[in-house]
Amino acid sequence: MFTIDLTVKNTAFPISIERKTSEDAEVVYQLIVAAMQTGKPDIVELKSEGKTEKKVAVRANEISGVQLTQKDGSAAGTGRPPGFFAVAAE
Repeated sequence: MFTIDLTVKNTAFPISIERKTSEDAEVVYQLIVAAMQTGKPDIVELKSEGKTEKKVAVRANEISGVQLTQKDGSAAGTGRPPGFFAVAAE
């Protein structure tokens, strides 16, 4: 299973959806990156394959980051889920 996490401006938590294959996950990732670059479509609508009842719609100009990760046992072993982080430069 592959997870696509979106970081949305002024929102404390990421939005996550799942895809079963790496090809499907890559297509969604590229769609989101293109929407971030162009602003088209204005609203990005996504459905999760992991939880079929989960749907989300986000304005493309509000997405500040996107991450694609493979869900496996390695994240559970470290005690930390994959995610975004920021480094402050002085």
